[in-house]
Amino acid sequence: MTPHIGQRITAQFDALTAQEQRVASFILDHFDDLAVYSAADLARLTGVSKSTVSRLFKRLGFESYRTVKDHARQLRNLGVPLVIDPNAMQEEAGAPFQRHLQREQDNLQRCLNGIAADQFAALVERLDSARHVVVIGFRNSYPLALHFRQQLIQARTQVRVVPHPNQSLAEEIVDLTDQDVVVLFGFRRRPVAFTSLIDALERSPAKVALLADPTAVNFASQVTWFFETPLESLSAFDSYAAANSLICLIANGVLHRRLAEGRERISAISDVYAELSELEAPTMSVDWSAQ
Repeated sequence: MTPHIGQRITAQFDALTAQEQRVASFILDHFDDLAVYSAADLARLTGVSKSTVSRLFKRLGFESYRTVKDHARQLRNLGVPLVIDPNAMQEEAGAPFQRHLQREQDNLQRCLNGIAADQFAALVERLDSARHVVVIGFRNSYPLALHFRQQLIQARTQVRVVPHPNQSLAEEIVDLTDQDVVVLFGFRRRPVAFTSLIDALERSPAKVALLADPTAVNFASQVTWFFETPLESLSAFDSYAAANSLICLIANGVLHRRLAEGRERISAISDVYAELSELEAPTMSVDWSAQ
């Protein structure tokens, strides 16, 4: 992978002139704002000439400041939390709330529009009938994997998240059969080993569903189902609202395929919650037959 600008500065810092080091240090301290500064801004804020700024970027391997800003935007698309628009959160008559709502709605609309009904139905059917459901997620995807497992296990047994902390994956996927389903969350800034995992799962007999952002589209041909879920937000940090909504939709789909069994299981779980006093307020058993 090509080093990003911060890595290039760190590697060459000692060889820079004093004035170039001043600009380089400023960039490292204001990395999130790089995409919104102009070359003149950098020169003014660091007390150097524009020619010094230009010379620094050429030494770092950039043809012009425009290529630097393009580089910063590419980093944001890859998940690096960079602030592209410094005015994104301006509080003018509640504007951030409205723009945030619109962005979330757009993400969810794009997600759902990209899902074919027959593919969704096939995944839900397989999650209902599978011997085991194995859920995998790393880094930002790990909380989603945990949430998906927590939703699905209310409706059916044999749902597990792997690997456990400080454990390896090999033992968890070596015994997969054609009766198993792997649900893999692969949102951006994936670990290096992700590609090897996809290759191993492709060789396994199990069906594989990949839920990920558009940067994972190159893996779509290696899995059974690929559901693309946008993460765009108003500023630096990704939004996983659409991903969590999709999790809810899938889990509800599975529950409704086995509604009587699922209701009985939910009721039994609620009884055990009460027996163990696991929840803040006692959970009452639900008599589904009365509904």
